Amino acid sequence: MAIFLTGATGYIGSYVASGILGEFPKARLGLLVRAKSPAEAEKRLWKSMQMHLDFERFIDFVRSRCDIYLGDLTSPNLGLDAEARKRLVKSTDSFLHIAASLNRKSSKACFNVNLRGTLSLIKLAQAAHADHGLRRFTDISTVAVAGHRKDEIVTEAETIDWDRSDYDPYARTKKFCEHMVHELLPDVDIRVCRPSTVLGDSRFPETTQFDMVRAFVMLAKMPVLPLRPEWRMDIVPADYVSRGIIAAHMREKPKYSAYNLSSGAGSLTYRQIVDGMEAAGIGTRHIFAPRLEGPFARTVDALMGTPRKWGASLPASLMKVFLPYLTFNTVFDNSRIVEELGDTPRPFTDYGFPLFRFASEGNFTYPYKPWPGAVSPRQVA
Repeated sequence: MAIFLTGATGYIGSYVASGILGEFPKARLGLLVRAKSPAEAEKRLWKSMQMHLDFERFIDFVRSRCDIYLGDLTSPNLGLDAEARKRLVKSTDSFLHIAASLNRKSSKACFNVNLRGTLSLIKLAQAAHADHGLRRFTDISTVAVAGHRKDEIVTEAETIDWDRSDYDPYARTKKFCEHMVHELLPDVDIRVCRPSTVLGDSRFPETTQFDMVRAFVMLAKMPVLPLRPEWRMDIVPADYVSRGIIAAHMREKPKYSAYNLSSGAGSLTYRQIVDGMEAAGIGTRHIFAPRLEGPFARTVDALMGTPRKWGASLPASLMKVFLPYLTFNTVFDNSRIVEELGDTPRPFTDYGFPLFRFASEGNFTYPYKPWPGAVSPRQVA
């Protein structure tokens, strides 16, 4: 079982790669890594996976069951030379595409990475399918492809609506990626997974992904919130998302073609989240003032232009990006993945506040371990 996986050096990709290696001893992974050398690639993989694996297990997995391909989604043919491309096409029986640009402000980044990168990957999948047939192509998308929504519960069957406007370049390009996969791989078994807002891990407080955490910590410190207390926020932990992706890709016959990896009907209201914060001693007491949504948005716009040394521009930029997703009061039905996995994700109030403490006390950084000096990095890809 040879799987070509993109995004192993990213947040969700590291969960999925380490999960497959740990749960499926016969699985072999081909990993596309943006690096100039095999040694640099291994070091990048160690940095991404050390939250999940100790170094001994990591080095055993990567050197015995992983093929590293040096390349880049934005390069022609993924930056692969002819020999590497031939080897990949001949050896791969499924594709698991996780890598993406989440830069919601940059159309250039999203078009280059998401659209051009996915198209290059599809061309490789076409070649592999023509050579020996593919078992599956799994595309990791996002619930943001649902476009502008308000006060809704969205099912998998209703997610894509081409008449709706998109919130940002990320959502727009990921919607087109789904479309390309279905249009250009009509004879391949395709599964699509759409995570909602991914925040932390329900098993431990550590994280290596801080953008959305910063936005929530900023809200936690605000005594007045421009939100309605009854609005719901669809938050799902990364460990549940990775379990869903692995099930969709690895099971012989997943039950559905598309899954919302979300909290669905179990999504919490802002009142529940705020009450949980106060009980945990996080932030301050809050007053809900939804009429201030407009003035708050204008204040965020103004703070984005302040000098970096003031410390307000970065959190303001993050809030600008995420504000539409904080105020749309929309959740995404997760009944399919609950049926597939047999359980529901833990609610954010069960695990989120240690995450806030870890992020705040560590200045929104993860304490990465260096590469052990006694171990020579890989020299051959």
